[in-house]
Amino acid sequence: MRKVLALLVFATAILVGAQPAAASYATTVTNFDAAGNQVTRFDTAGNAVDAHDGDLLAAGGSYYLYGTSYDCGFGWQQGGTPFCGFKVYSSTDLVHWTDRGALFDATTSTWQSRCNGNTFGCYRPHVVYNAATARYVLWINTYDIGVGYHVFTSTTPTGPFTEQAIPTLAVNNGIPPGVNNGDHDVFVDDDGTGYLAYTDWRTGGDIVVERLNSAYTSGTGTYARLGQSATEAPALFRRGSGYYLAYSDPNCGYCTTGTSVKRASSPLGPWSAGTKLTTDSCGGQPSFVADIEGTYVYGSDLWSNGAPNEALANFFWAPLGFAGDGSVNAIACSATASLTLTGGAAGTQVHPADLDQDGGVSGYRTYCDVGGNVQRSQSFVASRTGTLSAVSYTTFQRGYPNAGLRIAVHTADSAYRPTGGALFSTVVPASAVGWSPRNITVHPGLSVSAGTRYAIVVSSSTTTGCYGLQYHDGAPYPGGGEAYSSNNGASFGAESNRTVKFQTSIGTTNPALTATATASSSFEGCCGWRLTALTDGQDASTPTSMGWSSTNSLNVNHTEWVSVDLGGVKAISRVTLLPRGDAGNAGEGFPADFTVQSSVDGVTWTVLAARTGYPKPAAVAQHFDFGTQAARYVRVVGTGLRNTNPNDPLYRMQLAELKVA
Repeated sequence: MRKVLALLVFATAILVGAQPAAASYATTVTNFDAAGNQVTRFDTAGNAVDAHDGDLLAAGGSYYLYGTSYDCGFGWQQGGTPFCGFKVYSSTDLVHWTDRGALFDATTSTWQSRCNGNTFGCYRPHVVYNAATARYVLWINTYDIGVGYHVFTSTTPTGPFTEQAIPTLAVNNGIPPGVNNGDHDVFVDDDGTGYLAYTDWRTGGDIVVERLNSAYTSGTGTYARLGQSATEAPALFRRGSGYYLAYSDPNCGYCTTGTSVKRASSPLGPWSAGTKLTTDSCGGQPSFVADIEGTYVYGSDLWSNGAPNEALANFFWAPLGFAGDGSVNAIACSATASLTLTGGAAGTQVHPADLDQDGGVSGYRTYCDVGGNVQRSQSFVASRTGTLSAVSYTTFQRGYPNAGLRIAVHTADSAYRPTGGALFSTVVPASAVGWSPRNITVHPGLSVSAGTRYAIVVSSSTTTGCYGLQYHDGAPYPGGGEAYSSNNGASFGAESNRTVKFQTSIGTTNPALTATATASSSFEGCCGWRLTALTDGQDASTPTSMGWSSTNSLNVNHTEWVSVDLGGVKAISRVTLLPRGDAGNAGEGFPADFTVQSSVDGVTWTVLAARTGYPKPAAVAQHFDFGTQAARYVRVVGTGLRNTNPNDPLYRMQLAELKVA
């Protein structure tokens, strides 16, 4: 059976409404290092960009990258693996990408049954803006219905998106589910007419271009065939008065193949014969052609050795060149690509408040071998004396490890090797480590001294699979180095000029201190209860600062929430909730079922932690840790409350303090 090609398409930039004139900005994206090796692209929080087979939209002065996530472990035709959903990232320079969360909730039973590893999967989120309806329109490719697509709309480019009626198309409509229609692209012409370019597998891989209705949510029955076979991954774009359609030639899912292009004077043809642009798509498969302010950017997905899970796939992007007659030049596989963005601006990484040491994010490569007898160590020198409050190590899992990842801190010698026993250690369960490289952050609370060398040591007792690392052999962190052990930590040897991606923080800054809070409801009547007490720095419940409580007029279970605004996007890895602690009432009001969530914009939320049946806590801090996340807003949503307080048997949600680290 055919493996579906993931296709990432850069859609033509669309500005919503009149925008003020902006100075142009020159940006450079990196495809390979100096030796020609693929490098990982990280988001602003230091996690790998996990958005494949999607597209890019320009709106309101920002770029939005959409794609399929593989982080949760989805495997193509791997029964029992979950569907990870679709993600969106935003950027102002095509380099610094901020994770904006999921396009819609894919954890529901409906979407798991449509898209998990027991099926052919769901791919290729494409979003365009419809100026007539003022809606963003999302198309995805699925195999649970005959026509092969679901359509959604949203009022914002980051969603959440709401599903619309199943579309009707001219080809393979009203037939049983199966491998019918495949990879697609959504294109909006200069006159506002929308088109869907899609693969017809019932004819062996032909490509169809069909005009869409005015809402871009269904076909019109007006279409043209390109007369192809064994092709997929169409990317339709316009340059001047001409139309171009790039495609995978031949089709070959999750592998290296060629890219060809056809030309026409109309989206409905007639289309020219195909011209080969590259025989290997620079090490992958064609994924997009994007009109970025007059520069036509070609991209390919650099698949990870045909693996069923493609969380480690990388990207190749470069401008296309055109001859005087409008034909497309052969593609050169350049290590970097420079573009001038008319409305762009420089982006930045988001760092923790108390960042001390950092290996950076540029030029890193992927490897996986931690487990069994193999351990790895990264040394660093503390720049100040204080509390080592956080250690982040960028890792991922492959091959289903059957034991967790141990992260320890040791002292280290001048040869970068760990010495002595562990000063701190913890085991991160395998379920908490994703398949896409992400920062796993632990909180040692360890006293460290300025000028002293320490080592982060990672190991696992797993007998299956491995845990990975991101490494750079150009010594980007001059203050320390990486060491390797193949005998279960009995001895380590330094590896020359190698840095493994990491971060450390020294200090206990709380970005939520005095932050503005909002809530579903707030009791402000007396006794020290008030919304501002949630972030006033008072951990204990006192008559003048009890904390926050929802209103006290409800005698049925219900949902309440409270949110804090950190005042700007921060890198966070822990949320701490302090329960009510006054005598006789300790832990009362702490929710039994709840989620801890984060958001960049206060609209689209990402679940950082979820708990059900949480026992009533004592009056001690409850820590909820997660991989480093970029966030401005933090929200706690209680969906199951308690009424166990004999002094006040009403359903309330109550917290003495909320902290962020």
